[in-house]
Amino acid sequence: MNITHRIGYYPTLVTCKLIQVCKCFVNTKAKCQDKSKWTKPVGYETNVSIYNPITKCKMPLILKTKNILKWYMCGPTVYDSAHIGHATTYIKSDIFRRILSDYFDIDVLLVMGITDIDDKIIKRSIESEKDFETLSRHFENEFCADMNKLNIREPYLRCRVTNYVPQIIQFIERLIAKDDGYVTKDGSVYFNTSKYDKYGKLSTPLQSDVVTDQHIGKKSALDFALWKAAKANEPFWKSPWGHGRPGWHIECSAIASTVFGNSVDIHSGGIDLAFPHHENEEAQSCCYHGVNQWVNYWLHCGHLNLKGNVKMSKSLKNTISIQDFLENYSANHLRMLCLLSHYRNNIEFSDEIMQNAVSVTKKLDNFINDCDNYVAGRFKTGEIDENLLFATLYDTRSQVHSALADDFDTSKAMHAIINLVGIGNKMLHKDTTPHSNNVSAIAAVSNYLSNTLSKFGISRSTKSTIENKQIEDIIDHFLNFRAAVRIRALEQNPKDTIILKECDNVRKCLSTCRIIVKDQQNVSSWSWK
Repeated sequence: MNITHRIGYYPTLVTCKLIQVCKCFVNTKAKCQDKSKWTKPVGYETNVSIYNPITKCKMPLILKTKNILKWYMCGPTVYDSAHIGHATTYIKSDIFRRILSDYFDIDVLLVMGITDIDDKIIKRSIESEKDFETLSRHFENEFCADMNKLNIREPYLRCRVTNYVPQIIQFIERLIAKDDGYVTKDGSVYFNTSKYDKYGKLSTPLQSDVVTDQHIGKKSALDFALWKAAKANEPFWKSPWGHGRPGWHIECSAIASTVFGNSVDIHSGGIDLAFPHHENEEAQSCCYHGVNQWVNYWLHCGHLNLKGNVKMSKSLKNTISIQDFLENYSANHLRMLCLLSHYRNNIEFSDEIMQNAVSVTKKLDNFINDCDNYVAGRFKTGEIDENLLFATLYDTRSQVHSALADDFDTSKAMHAIINLVGIGNKMLHKDTTPHSNNVSAIAAVSNYLSNTLSKFGISRSTKSTIENKQIEDIIDHFLNFRAAVRIRALEQNPKDTIILKECDNVRKCLSTCRIIVKDQQNVSSWSWK
């Protein structure tokens, strides 16, 4: 069908789409701020647009190397257990990493920095009477285990700061040689912000943003530490300026520059890192490499807040650990919570909000199981309108593709998917005689949903994961026997309530083994929970 036929067939839909595109273009042009602080990269188009915090509008994602995306992500500071506020940032990043690689077929090289030395680690080390390396390795291993439980893909490289101290020292030496850094009397080194005229590129610093530092020899309140002189009983490394350790911001710049050089496609982290961390990274890296732009696209994820817009923070002692969360909910539930919201938005966490994520996850899982049972012939109800279902599937594909290409708008994509499921459910559960057996449309919808949710990182615990196929046959034989007994009990007059009660008890017992049995009139079907 060519475009003329499509317009003739869907005149209202196409007209509305064109109007929306025109409005979006006008609004985007109006919202974009001064682009002089950002340079459009030279390279290869991806047909994906990303929100740019510098221009305050969406810009096309252009890669320097065709189909290769270089991405640096700020990882954890490993002095304590991660909480679900941290988890949502990494889940959101994992979602659009999967979208880029699995949906748009881009090879993503993701590097994550691990801060394994800083003030908090040293403080915790002293309090626990453990050396900082033992402490940091413990929480790093715990973090990796937590990420695995949340079905977050491992980065291509995970880089500890302590393994990159020589590169950090070399980075600082070059900044000092170019007069972009200076040494104070005690052997600390600071970045000279007055020498960099683009400071404030990401976020104009307010008075409240600037941490007052009374360090002797510091030239400006905005100047930040590249190297901190060692204090008594603290870990240190030798440097040309004396014993000390790296500052926070220099760590990521040195690691990312070592791996990727003078240009990074994407750099991501929580919205709280935009200033000062990412601002300072960009400033010192541009000076080091002698470029106007080091990172082409900054991605910042919104926070997970408690009711009343209260930030989840270790300092406030209001966090929920990943371990505790997983005692009540699944990894899929937390991922669904992220999918239902745009990654740049904050999410309010509560049991009520979580129940919505649980409900949507269950609805999708039940629908796919029902589709599988229908295709296998175990579902005896339904009136499938193939033309309507295929048309809805086509429209859903288009909507999901447009949403994902538009700054990874998973919220809009999920809305389209939920709508498809709603239409499919009505058809599956319509009790009609004779029963229509249009399998192909149901199979196509089930296949599309399974593949798409998998690309979002939603894992399914289905019968396909059971290694021993004989278990399925045993369940089938047993449930066929149960069904025959149940039908006989229903046909008796009066009904045999004792046998029916025992059939219900069997269903409940199987549920504890993750086997869900559904009885519909005289037909029973089952699926893995």
